Amino acid sequence: MAALAAAPTTAAGSKAEATLLRFALKQDAVGSGANGLVFLAVAAIFGSMFGLPAALLVPAGVFLVAFAASLLRLAARPVVNRAAVVAVMVVNVAWVIASVETLIAGWFPLTGLGTAYVIVQAVVVAGFTGLQFAGLRRA
Repeated sequence: MAALAAAPTTAAGSKAEATLLRFALKQDAVGSGANGLVFLAVAAIFGSMFGLPAALLVPAGVFLVAFAASLLRLAARPVVNRAAVVAVMVVNVAWVIASVETLIAGWFPLTGLGTAYVIVQAVVVAGFTGLQFAGLRRA
């Protein structure tokens, strides 16, 4: 019984209930971090392939790497802070809105591949956000 009492809990619920939330945060971190590292490593190549300026991809890459590190730290904490998760979800929703606006407003001369990339990454980010929301509700 002492082992049960010692099991860590989170602000979002018991350890078992927080599994989906932690999974969603970690997946978001992996996706964001991978994108960020690729942006930083090959911004000029990506820029020409997708029709996005390297001057946008480099700061976006820095942001994404820092965001990914924050997500990993949040997911690893013994107490998952609900307010922090909501903030992550707000950032993700803002990213999706900015992606849609990029397509609608035509801010950049996106190639066909660039248009597909913006759509796919927006759908993936929306999916991460949905998983995070489900994880919060479940907890």
